Amino acid sequence: MDEQGNIFLPSDIGAIAMTEWEICELFGVIAPTVRAGIKALCKSGVLSIYDIKRIICISDRYSIEVYNLETIATLAFRIESFGAAKVRKVLLERIMHGRKEKTTVFVSVVSDGKPNSRWKA
Repeated sequence: MDEQGNIFLPSDIGAIAMTEWEICELFGVIAPTVRAGIKALCKSGVLSIYDIKRIICISDRYSIEVYNLETIATLAFRIESFGAAKVRKVLLERIMHGRKEKTTVFVSVVSDGKPNSRWKA
């Protein structure tokens, strides 16, 4: 999120991970709200407690827990706040409009190793 409150979703979504504090800041809520949302989503079976977070070791004595994009996106639809609504909007825009890049797919139809004449363009 930038200074104006605009939310940007990076192209490398596998690298997205946020701490509980960062999620609270993003959604504009307090930590118990995030914890209750995660607990409810895990209890209902939407998320698995074993897959939602990972621990990053900072030093021998310090480590932090970070939550993955799936958790953040799911919480955005669970929590009702201005920040969560902005995240939902960005996620839905990305789904609806996708990327601007064009994709070309080539398909070759072959039957018994021989080209099938009825599929020629």
